[in-house]
Order: sequence, then structure tokens, then C-alpha cells
Amino acid sequence: QVQMVESGGGLVRAGGSLRLSCAASGPTFSTYAMGWFRQAAGTEREFVASISRSVGYTDYADSVKGRFTISRDNAKNTVYLQMNSLKPEDTAVYYCARGRRPYTSSYSHDYDYWGQGTQVTVSS
Repeated sequence: QVQMVESGGGLVRAGGSLRLSCAASGPTFSTYAMGWFRQAAGTEREFVASISRSVGYTDYADSVKGRFTISRDNAKNTVYLQMNSLKPEDTAVYYCARGRRPYTSSYSHDYDYWGQGTQVTVSS
């Protein structure tokens, strides 16, 4: 059973930074791409960033390009999301997910295991 546990969320002022972590169980972490999605209250879940299984090809939503950085440490079975220059519109529950394939994807149906989410709140 694969489990994903996010951490690092919290309350931050606009312009501040947070780093989210997602620890995954299972011996095959490095085989799959990983992604971050977010869901604000009353909206649908949306893609934030994705990273391939190795080499580190990355993909970002236009709304976070240049501000967020996704990375992974396969030795620690962990994926990170460094969020800088945060804006109030970044407020959401952030979810990490394991891809079904080795390569990046912005589609939620390309991910099979999801964490329970961590709340990020950005005050103005």
C-alpha cells in the first residue's frame, strides 16, 4: 500500500515563502513521476507542478512559474515544493500525488495515489 504524507503547510504573509514536503512509502518511488496539485475552497483541483522520475524534468502551471520549484530526493522517497513570492490567490489545500508513468503530466487522471493534503493560507 502506497501512502503519501504532506507537511509544511501553514499561514504566511503575501511575499513570503513555504516549503512543502511529501514523504511516500514503497520501494518504487523513483520509478514514477510526482506531482503537486491544489484546491481552493469552492473550486476544482488544479495542477501546480510535476517532476519526472529521474533527471528531473519539470512542468509548472503558468500561475506559479518563476515562483515555485518542485524537486525530489529519491534516496529519501520525498518530493518538495518550494513556494516563494506567495500571493493570496495561492491559498489552497495542496496535495502531492504519484504518477502512473515516469514522465510529467498536468492531468489528475495520470496520478494514482494521493496524499490527504496540507493547508496553505496566504494573508494579504
